[in-house]
Amino acid sequence: MPRAQNGSVELEYETFGAEAAPAVVVISGLGSQMTRWPVDFCEKLAARGYRVIRMDNRDTGLSTWFKPGETYSLSDMAADVVAVLDAAGAAKAHVAGVSMGGMIAQAVAIDHPGRVLSMTSIMSATGAPGTLDPTPEAGAVLTVAPPDPAADYEAFLANAVKNSEIIGSPSYPWPPGALRQRAVDEHARAFNPTGSVRQMGAIRGDGDRTERLGKLKVPAVVLHGADDPLVRLVGGEATAAAIPGAELRVVPGMGHDLPPALHDTFIDAILAAAARA
Repeated sequence: MPRAQNGSVELEYETFGAEAAPAVVVISGLGSQMTRWPVDFCEKLAARGYRVIRMDNRDTGLSTWFKPGETYSLSDMAADVVAVLDAAGAAKAHVAGVSMGGMIAQAVAIDHPGRVLSMTSIMSATGAPGTLDPTPEAGAVLTVAPPDPAADYEAFLANAVKNSEIIGSPSYPWPPGALRQRAVDEHARAFNPTGSVRQMGAIRGDGDRTERLGKLKVPAVVLHGADDPLVRLVGGEATAAAIPGAELRVVPGMGHDLPPALHDTFIDAILAAAARA
């Protein structure tokens, strides 16, 4: 796999599609590795005529991990995205992100407008008061520590499946066994449980982006699940209201995940933003 460099931070990334095609960079959410954008999703999007770039955010996957007490910002994470674009030879890109990845996508558009052709903010929010208030059960997914996989691997996997189902899409369930297999694969690839804490600090530290989003001049689509318990619909509504000319797409029965049955819905949103560029 190629790697990009942003100062002392190394960033793992992977590309799909023709090198000369317009670039789309897809950004993962809190504590999520780039594999949350599955290979078949990336290949399907690439088949529509794009070069797809997926990456491990800092403190996640095979990118640089930080130590307890170290901090960074969403702007730092946005600069990581630009470093990946530089390494991939992409002067500009369509930028799409889910959850925290949507916030990073917003930060890329705010901090580096000359690099962004379009933006798709998915199941994300502006950071304004009230836009990041999950249901109690969904909030516990982020705040309750999982079982130690070294002590009880099966309990760790069962907890991962349960949490995924709590925040998942009620109308779009995963195939039997798929969520457990995803947990197995992710643990085998990289396990950095403290990274999410530092990433959460970056989200909190960025505050309310409403005013900054109001100055954007980039084509934007905001996609959100009507049944998202983790970043509730108000987050998507606030994002679309903040960005001039943004299109809001609300999906009934969608929660806070990317189930296989919604791959086409996500791709259509990204392509709709790209078509307006």
